[in-house]
Amino acid sequence: MPNPILPPANLHRHDGDGWITCEDHRHWGLFGAAGLLLVRRDDGGAPADLVLQHRALWSHMGGTWGIPGGALAPGEEPTAGALREAEEEAAIDPAAVRVVGTHVLEHPAWSYTTVVADVAPGARVEPRAADPESLEVRWVGVDELGGLELLPAFGEALPRLLTLLG
Repeated sequence: MPNPILPPANLHRHDGDGWITCEDHRHWGLFGAAGLLLVRRDDGGAPADLVLQHRALWSHMGGTWGIPGGALAPGEEPTAGALREAEEEAAIDPAAVRVVGTHVLEHPAWSYTTVVADVAPGARVEPRAADPESLEVRWVGVDELGGLELLPAFGEALPRLLTLLG
């Protein structure tokens, strides 16, 4: 049985994986990182549900909830990286996603891009934990967010991200 606090050997790996030091703390992603905030809307067009990932216990800030994402590969654009990560971690087909905007968190030596998107018209998205980086991946109602332990940086950014969704 795998150890829940150690990373498994069968993770997706590329040359962008690694820690970078920025001022007094570290960030994952030698070339930055990106994630996908995918929304499902209600009949009136308001954001109703978001795809969230319950992070594996062995990962940085494990046990918290955030969005599928990770380190960018060398030369990879943030939108492409976010879509790749969402497919690897949450089985989200990039063709089922309609990007509506981005939000960039800039640090002196590192950045994180949140790609904000809707489910594409006519598409159906059934997210699931597709690799060992997640305890669970699912649609979470916007009204459920207050009851989850969010990844701190995601929790801080969430109000701004929700405004991008309109």
